[in-house]
Amino acid sequence: MSTAGSAQPLSPRCAFMSPGGPESPAMASASFPRCTSVRLSVSVAVILLLMSVTAVQSSQGDKEPVYRDCVKLCVRMNCTGARLRGFESSQPQYMTLTGWTCRDDCKYQCMWTTVGLYLAEGYRVPQFHGKWPFVRVLCFEEPASALASLLNGMACLLMLLRYRSTVPRQSPMYHTINAFSLVSLNAWFWSTVFHTRDTYLTEKMDYFCATAVILYSIYLCCVRTLGLRRPGVSSMVGVLLILTFTSHVSYLTFVSFDYGYNMAANATIGMVNLLWWLCWCWQNRRTLPYWWKCGLVVLLLHGLALLELLDFPPLFWVLDAHAVWHLSTIPVHFLFYSFLIDDSLYLLNTEKLGVKVE
Repeated sequence: MSTAGSAQPLSPRCAFMSPGGPESPAMASASFPRCTSVRLSVSVAVILLLMSVTAVQSSQGDKEPVYRDCVKLCVRMNCTGARLRGFESSQPQYMTLTGWTCRDDCKYQCMWTTVGLYLAEGYRVPQFHGKWPFVRVLCFEEPASALASLLNGMACLLMLLRYRSTVPRQSPMYHTINAFSLVSLNAWFWSTVFHTRDTYLTEKMDYFCATAVILYSIYLCCVRTLGLRRPGVSSMVGVLLILTFTSHVSYLTFVSFDYGYNMAANATIGMVNLLWWLCWCWQNRRTLPYWWKCGLVVLLLHGLALLELLDFPPLFWVLDAHAVWHLSTIPVHFLFYSFLIDDSLYLLNTEKLGVKVE
């Protein structure tokens, strides 16, 4: 095991001890304890076949010989023949439908074995495949983050419905804001799915849809600040943003799924979005009494993202910094849509009066 000043493997004296990983009842009769299995049923369609390919990202925990040997032994003893068929018959349907394979379940149980060894020998909790260890609740790999993503989506949907019931369709920003809301809802859907089950497909959809929200927010800002008076400008910016998104997705899909590049790209795009909105807020602070809502929203969204830097092992094996970040953004939806409603009604009234839009 790697520490601050040395690197040594964990001793095997605590091998196959689990500190907190829930044990499947199907494993009670197996000779290798605490290693359950799930296999994707034939009835599940091609989409779940794609979802069963788990993203590979090496971390300290999954480099440990104890972890790797545990997985190999578990797979050899439990993922073939009669034992596999026995596990399949006792496996809950929701686990099968979410794509938990025998090998996946072995990795989950061996993760807790390795965590137990680290804690027993006084080391810091390690990460596995780029993530902290989480207790699985039903089929949810990261229950707190999945719940937080779902609540964000529900808040977004609630405020979209309120926007539609409050703002007439004739408002100049009505359709652009509706489209932005649908892009956001799609992103929160995939965030929920990803935190429920981390696979090759769900990870990419979560990352790509998050980027789409940031880019569409820039387009929303462009339409509001320039496009109402110069539609051609917003159209050109829209085409540029589509090309940017296509290039970004193509690179990550066909060249290299580079986490550092993805983070840098989103941070850069987010900074453009932040500065553009703040400049507009500052220019209109004397004429629009609700300008502060927009300014506060963009500052909150970028400020709350700093919670990710905390990156601590999950409390109670459930709540980590990423989940705290997602939970903290839930109230921001209400403030943002309050701004959008105020601004859309303002634009509608100024259009009726023939006043120049700011």
